[in-house]
Amino acid sequence: MSSPSAHPIVERPREALPSRGAALLFRLKATCFQAWRGWSDLTGDGPRRHPKGEQLARTPIVGTQSGDIWFETTVASEKRLQFGKVQNLRVSAATFHGTEVPANRVWSFWRQLGRTTARKGFAVGRELREGCLIPTLGGGLCQLSGAIYNAALEAGLEIVERHAHSHPGVGNLAAVGRDATVFWNYVDLRLRAPFPWRLEVELSSTRLTVRIRSTKKEVPDRLAPTRGGRASLTTAAQPGSCASCGVAACFRHLKPDTDDNPGRTAWVVDEWWPEWASHLAQLESPADLLLRPLDGYRWRKPNYAWDVAAFRSAQSATLLTLRRAWSTRRLREQGAERQRALLAWDERLARHYARQLQPEHTHLVVAQNLLPFLWHEGVLGGRTFDVLMVRMPIQELQAQLDLAARLHPDSTTCADFRAPKWLGDAEAQALAAAEHWITPHRAIADLSSQRAIALPWKMPAASKAESGNAKRVVFPASTLGRKGAYELREAARALDLELVCLGGIIERPDFWSGIKLGVASSASWFDGAAAVVLPAFVEHRPRRLLTAISAGVPVIATPQCGLGSMPGVTEVPAGDAAALAEALRNILSRSQHEAAAR
Repeated sequence: MSSPSAHPIVERPREALPSRGAALLFRLKATCFQAWRGWSDLTGDGPRRHPKGEQLARTPIVGTQSGDIWFETTVASEKRLQFGKVQNLRVSAATFHGTEVPANRVWSFWRQLGRTTARKGFAVGRELREGCLIPTLGGGLCQLSGAIYNAALEAGLEIVERHAHSHPGVGNLAAVGRDATVFWNYVDLRLRAPFPWRLEVELSSTRLTVRIRSTKKEVPDRLAPTRGGRASLTTAAQPGSCASCGVAACFRHLKPDTDDNPGRTAWVVDEWWPEWASHLAQLESPADLLLRPLDGYRWRKPNYAWDVAAFRSAQSATLLTLRRAWSTRRLREQGAERQRALLAWDERLARHYARQLQPEHTHLVVAQNLLPFLWHEGVLGGRTFDVLMVRMPIQELQAQLDLAARLHPDSTTCADFRAPKWLGDAEAQALAAAEHWITPHRAIADLSSQRAIALPWKMPAASKAESGNAKRVVFPASTLGRKGAYELREAARALDLELVCLGGIIERPDFWSGIKLGVASSASWFDGAAAVVLPAFVEHRPRRLLTAISAGVPVIATPQCGLGSMPGVTEVPAGDAAALAEALRNILSRSQHEAAAR
């Protein structure tokens, strides 16, 4: 519980307190002004909403402004209002970012943003009114309008309309006369320029950044602010906040919040991996919220078997997940159509989860397949987050597929699908901003710039493999170029191997022509094998390799399989058939000597 000193009760003369009557009068006046502004814009040459675009995305930055979004406080009620403010900045940044305004057209803060409503995701923040910082829906947007105003000054934009705060103690910009307040819809910020320009608004975990880009060739000197400077914050009295002023007699007074740490953690997940259990076990206390596809225990779906005991509450997207399963089950196991469908369902799931998050969810743990969509929608702005890494980053993944396609131009699968560029860019930006990458995959961990939380692979139970043919090799995958099928085929022909393939032949029906193909039992598929070989360019879930290791069968894999220096594993470079053949030769020779000794 917060200490009484954090929000002492203060006595003020009743005539000095805001009254309900004055608040009602303000509301009536504001409604008249709003109606007048709305009618004027409708009947006159009012500003229009400008679309987002990419035409000016690479033009020079001609104006910028950045500032912290958090301030230090020990009062829990103030923290909640900060969470609300940051949520409002989050929603607004996603709306404004990428807006491109033609030359000589007016840009309006409110016309671009629209009215702040809870349905749009806006929350209760702080607003300056009658000398007080009061809780109000959409409060805190003046930090954004002020940042845009200052960036516009630097960029040489014409300030068509701008209003100062009524109190100089509401921030650094107000203290020096460079603030810009907004109040729907008649207290507006409006800009214009004789050149086309682009507005970018980004929210990191700690800072708000506004940039203006333009095609103009010269950057003029900054325009002077439209009014004189203000006293510094050290001499200007700061307005009281209803969350901490302690004036209990005021009708706006907020009761003290009994939660000293109102910030929350949410896990935004998709499939369950057994490795996540070891990470959950390391948490000092249960996480607050689990957003999962469905209850894996109730629906008997082990791939969604998240343990709700590690969380204080859990919510499911059951209907959406069942629709996803029904839609994708009719598609081929491989191929571009399936990949496009999975990405579309990932986006829908991410948007569904985003609507469940509350402003107090200040730290997230996010499944990687949902990450680029949450980043692109601005959901991660103003939050810290970790990522459950389930595959290589898209850009690295596609670089590996490009390598496979260059080495094997006749492959029908290595170049059949690539994710949209914006998706790879969004994921790369989000991964760069993440605090940690959580993964058991060693190759993925190595890409994290020492931010990885490297988990141990969960080793499956497996009986000891039976000895058998010294030239029998198991390929634990479908026949795909990205799984190293071409390199294995070359090595198998050179060494006269017997090959057991555990998946379908996807490349072409006669791919293994001239190679002796064996058949594995459904249970102990590794019995009789001299080695299990996966020379993959891409492999994110090496479950069968882990089973082989548990059964004592030698494994040959590439670093892209993510096993690292596990006992019994020989690593070879992806795409190097000669290195694979040499590794196989060594293992087969050792297997033959062991068979002779028996």
